[in-house]
Order: sequence, then C-alpha cells, then structure tokens
Amino acid sequence: MVTDRSLAPTMTVVLDPGHHRRESRPVLEMRGRLDMVLFQAALDRIATGHPAPHTDLLRLHRHGPDHHTLELPDPAGDPVPYPAGLLADLITSAPVPAPDPARRADGDGARPGPCGPLPQTFAVTPLQRELLAGSLGGPDHHVEQLAWRWHGPLDADRFVKAWQSVFDRETVLRSAFVWDPNPRAVLFDRCEPEVAHHAHGAFAGREDLMAAERERGFDLRRPGLLRVALLDGPPPRSLNEQPPTDVLLTYHRALLDGWSVRLLLRVFYRAYLGGGTLPGGERRPDLRDYTRWLDRQDPAPARDLWRKAAAAPPVPLPRAAPGARTGRDGAGRSRTRLSRAETTRLAHWAARWGATESSALHAVWAMLLYRASGPVRGPVRISGPVRISFGVGFSGRGILLEDIERLPGPLANPLPMTIEVDPAETVPQLLRTLRDRTWDMAAYEWVPAGLIHEWLGPAAGPEPADTLLVFEHLPRRDDRLSPVLAAHGVHVEHLVPAAARTATALSVVAYQDGQGGLVLSAVHDRGRLEDDRTQAMLSHSARLLRRLPYTTRESTTVAEVLDTLDGAELPRLYDGPAREGPATGLFVRLRAATAAGAATVCLVAAPGAPESWYRGLLRCYDGPEALAALRPAADVTRRGAAALAPVVDAGARLVLGGFSGAGATAYEIARRLADAGHRPPLVVLAGGEDTDGARELARALRQAVSP
Repeated sequence: MVTDRSLAPTMTVVLDPGHHRRESRPVLEMRGRLDMVLFQAALDRIATGHPAPHTDLLRLHRHGPDHHTLELPDPAGDPVPYPAGLLADLITSAPVPAPDPARRADGDGARPGPCGPLPQTFAVTPLQRELLAGSLGGPDHHVEQLAWRWHGPLDADRFVKAWQSVFDRETVLRSAFVWDPNPRAVLFDRCEPEVAHHAHGAFAGREDLMAAERERGFDLRRPGLLRVALLDGPPPRSLNEQPPTDVLLTYHRALLDGWSVRLLLRVFYRAYLGGGTLPGGERRPDLRDYTRWLDRQDPAPARDLWRKAAAAPPVPLPRAAPGARTGRDGAGRSRTRLSRAETTRLAHWAARWGATESSALHAVWAMLLYRASGPVRGPVRISGPVRISFGVGFSGRGILLEDIERLPGPLANPLPMTIEVDPAETVPQLLRTLRDRTWDMAAYEWVPAGLIHEWLGPAAGPEPADTLLVFEHLPRRDDRLSPVLAAHGVHVEHLVPAAARTATALSVVAYQDGQGGLVLSAVHDRGRLEDDRTQAMLSHSARLLRRLPYTTRESTTVAEVLDTLDGAELPRLYDGPAREGPATGLFVRLRAATAAGAATVCLVAAPGAPESWYRGLLRCYDGPEALAALRPAADVTRRGAAALAPVVDAGARLVLGGFSGAGATAYEIARRLADAGHRPPLVVLAGGEDTDGARELARALRQAVSP
C-alpha cells in the first residue's frame, strides 16, 4: 500500500500513567517532529467525546524541535478519565508530511497537507465488529478472492489509472479501522491502489498466487483493503499470439463482500474503457448511510422469530475423542462440480416443489448433518427427529434502503438456520420447510449472528455454527460491457470466487461457473476436520444433488435417501492443533531475561495489525529484559491486566510497548493495574511497523526500562 503522503521520521511516545493514588498527573513524552496542526486536530478529536474542561488542564512543554512533553489531567476521581492512550495512538498514527525545505515551517512542524490533518471516523456495523473480531484468528481469516483470465491487450498504465479512479470514487476503498479501544471506521481522502504485476514463472500458477496473497493478509488500520495482482501468461509462440493474463482481486470481508467487488469491477471496466477516468464524484449512499439505516431498525421482531425456532439446542457435529488431533494445521480447500445438464435438471426438479437450487442444497446439507449426528457408517439407523443447525449466507441487500443493490460494503451476512429433521418426513416437505424458513429469515438479514446467539443463549448451539453454506449472491447482470470490451479486443472469462477462511470449521460456497455447472467450493480448518472426511461430505452432497431429480418423488422420505449413501465416514470435530509459540494464547512469553533483576517488556498487539507485527522488533531489541506479548482478544484490557498482575507482584518492573493503535488498550491495562494497587507500567508507542519503526520502538523501550 502506498499512502497518500510520505511519512516523516518515526514519532515515538512514552506515556507515564502516573501514580494515581498519589495524585501525580500522567505525562506524554513525544520524540520526533511534532506537526502542531495535526497535534491540535488530535486534541480536537478527543474533545468531541470528552468534557471540555479537560482541554484547559493540558500543558504542553517544548524541550527542543523534536522533544515535547504534555501534562494530562489527573484521572483520580474522574468518572471519565482523559483517553491518553487514544491520544498517543492519534499522534503516532497521523500521516505527518516529511519536512520540505522549500516550504516555510509553521511553529514546530510543517503546514498541513491537502488531505486535511486527520481522517474522519464513523461507526462500524455490528456485523463489521464480528468480522473484525474473527480476523484475529490469522492473516487469511475473512480474506476472500475473485479471479479471472483476461484475453487480449492489457494497457498496464491505464489499468492502474482506472483502479485509481475507482478508489477516488468509492469511500469504502479508502477506509480502514482504528480502535479506541473499540473499532471505528476511518475514511481517508486519498489512497493509491496496490497493483502488483508478476511475470510468467514468478508463481507456479494462479492457485499458487492466490495462496500467497491470502497468506499476506491485511493491515486493517491502513486503507486499501482490496488489492490487485496480475500474472502474465506464457511467452507468445508467434507474433500474432496474445498470451492471457490472470487477474486476482484479494479483499477483506470487513469492508467488502462478493457482491460489492463485482459492482466495483463494473466501475473499473467503465473507467478502463474511458481511458482510465470516471465522471462524477463519490458514490452515495455508502456505508455511512447504511449504518444510519441500521440504527433506526427495531430488532424485536427478529428476536421473536429466532426465539420461536429455538425450542431446544441443535445437535452439533460429533466430536472426536478428547486430546485427539488431526496432525494438520491451516486451511484445506476442495471442490466438486455438477455438469450443466445436471445443474439444469436440479433446478427444474426444485422448481417442481416451489423451491430453488439453493433450497435443494440446504436440504441435502440438512440430511447429511442428520446422518452425521448418529452412526457414521452404514445405513441410517437413527430413530426419531433431530434438531440440526448450520449457517446460511444472505446477501444483506433485501432491505428498504434506496440503491442498496449498488452499495458496496460488507453486507453479506451468515445467519443460523435451525430446523428439525425427521427421517420419516418426505424430502419435498423438508425442502418446503427450509424454503419457508429462509424466507422468514430474509426479512431480518441485517441482524448479525452474534446478536442472535446473545438472544438465544445455549439454545442457539455452537457459535459460530460448525458449518456454513453460501449460495453466491450476484447483482443483476450488465450485458453492455462485454461487447464494448470485445470492440477493444478484450475478452474476460467467468469470475471464479475463493471462499474465505472463517471461524467456522467448514464453509461451502456454491456458484455457477462459465459453463453453467454448479460448483461447490469448500474451505475447512485442517486442525478441526480431517481432509478425507471433509471431502466425503462434499462428495456426498454432489451425489445427492445429482440423484434427487431421478429418485425423489412426493412420498420419498429422508431415511430412504440417506440409505442410498455408502459407508464413507462423515466429519467429526477435533479440538484443533496444540500449538506453541507466539501464535497461541493471550499472554505469551517470547524471551527470558538474560540478567538478574531485569525488567519485563510486554508487547501489546495493535488490533487489526498483521500477525507478524512483532518480528521486526524482536530482531531489533537486544536488551537483557524479558520479552512477552499480549495478543488481540475479546476483553483484552481486563484479561491482560489479570495476566500481567503476577509479573508486577513478583517485583519485576513492567513496561508495555507497541506500535500505533495499541495505545488505548495498553493505557487501559496500565490504569487497571494501578486501580488494583500495582505500580502502573510505562506505555511506549512508535508510529510505524517498518524497519525504522521497529528500530525506533526498540530504542524507546531501552530508554524506558533504564533505571
């Protein structure tokens, strides 16, 4: 990602929370070039949510051009303590312009750039909060992709220019997230798209490129949560041959969904065909309008709907023996396909019962989950109905908001489907029950699954559901672009989606490919599900979808359909791999102290930062202090303070460190330790996670732990 402005030398901040019981004031020490316009903008941002008298108690002292201290209000007895950690985050994250000798300085810093001092923020949706929390599982979590092949000439400069036009038009592409410590969306004035162009042979193929892009993940605090990669085809064998180019879009679900990316792609094509530019200004409505619409909704009818359906907890997938492991880790991917003729036959069969292919897939999945809830070998011998549950994907766009179909954003929403499957019930009855249940749920497709689980408690079953089905939702076709592209000698193949890895053990995305066949693409957690059993679940699904139009009549029962399956074992859930090292747990010890009586430096991960954020610091920090880390997690301030209390109880001096974005969390942990009677640790922040930022943070930490 290339940001809108080059950064000045890294700003570092040391925040001394003070001894609250002795009424000493917190002090913020800043080293680095302080732009007074940006500094005042940060203070103004704080003042919008906190009492005005706080402003009068701030005292700024200048010790040199690159050294300032700020005395903060005494938090003792204050019901709303001054958010010193958030201020530290704002100061270290501000995109400060590098000093320009040709431009006159104003006071201690440079004049503000054309993009304004600080980007504006706005509230996130409840679904975004859930997606952001789920992103803590790893760099590839909630990262989706869309790939296709481009035939014909490709003007690389126009390609990049067209994407820049799309970024300028779409606020969602210039958005990122900040935590204070709760997440908020932040909108930047400008963001340059990342377009990587790889020569043929740089990757073994498109799948290899896709895997590499997924593993990169995203820094959720930086704008540009959609990036583009091009992979050239093999060299031409003749002068007239034009090798194809693979195009890959990788994006994060916290800001975009598959529907959105297809909308943006249409805008890109129009910009490309127009020479790289687009007429008009920003799109409205955008996510800000959608968020305001959500605030006006009454969740009571949705709560009543799910409570009526939650008569008893559903039966989850069977669990493996305690302590058993699959021996694998990461995400596994598999797919199967129905031919065009089989897909057409399935659609006609489903229509006979007043349903669609998606309802047929739901029915097949419900039957397989029913089978998995009992014996996993041989014919079905379960007696009586069983309640099962799985997630169902909704587009999120069936709401009464003007132009919702043209609004790019993270609206696609998985909701829990819970029904009772009776082996004596006929398949058409099951199909109609699932169809009606889906229609009822669609009226509230804006309600996040986490809120539903809060309403239902244990009756909701596991959170998230063990499995998730998404039948790809697409915007209306636009047949005008293909002939215009063809007039420029360009032909683009059918789009191929790649499902995101989520907290769900198994997710399946169903879509129609360019030949009209139905594709089932699955991604599963290899630490929780075995590869062969997951593949068996997918194969059984395709087999039943092929057989139903031939074998199912009005009187055919669920038991009769399941009796036709062979004895292949269906999935069972494992607890997941037993990991060691910095990827596990809330509090992780990274390095022991090398000197007696040395302090402990605990790194606090900034929410949304890449998983590898601390590695550069570990390479740069060579002090004798013990190193530990607190990873992002739910309720991290309370749990983090509890985890660090034994460290300070043992008499070791504690210092909290991190990169910009960790300040609000670290300061709250320090305050909690002080309230519990401990000496509050210093909080040290640096502005960037690059090599310079890691070096500056290491330097500031060494100074902070010095006696």
